[in-house]
Amino acid sequence: MPFMRGEDAISGKLAKAYATIDGEVHEMLYLKNLEATVEKTKVEVPVLGKTGVQHKAGGWNGTGTATIYYATSKFRELMLEYIKTGRDIYFDILVENEDPTSSIGKQTVILKGVNLDSVVMAKVDVETETLDEEISFTFNDIDMPNKFRPLG
Repeated sequence: MPFMRGEDAISGKLAKAYATIDGEVHEMLYLKNLEATVEKTKVEVPVLGKTGVQHKAGGWNGTGTATIYYATSKFRELMLEYIKTGRDIYFDILVENEDPTSSIGKQTVILKGVNLDSVVMAKVDVETETLDEEISFTFNDIDMPNKFRPLG
């Protein structure tokens, strides 16, 4: 019977992430964590002869959050561009998970059409050793050019 080997658990510290903004690739070295979620939107379908409603997928919504060290001005610059000119910038984020001790290989996910919801513009905290900030975003599309190999 196959089972998951402990060494196939992927280390979160070994991930890589890149943002492609206006054609420039930025390695996201300041990233602490990132989570992107797809949620299906469903419509209710009343059916003759049933007392309950059934559900059918009617689309999806992509949202995410990232916590980063307060060590880059890039996202503040993007928000400032929107504030000053009205130009809203959409960009891509590529996330690669690969752990050399694992036998399952590499997974690459590309979030496309990422758009910022909120950005910390200034921060002070005398009770912390390192400043960080949380950024929320939406995305319009997603690709997965590399997939983990099946376990076992």
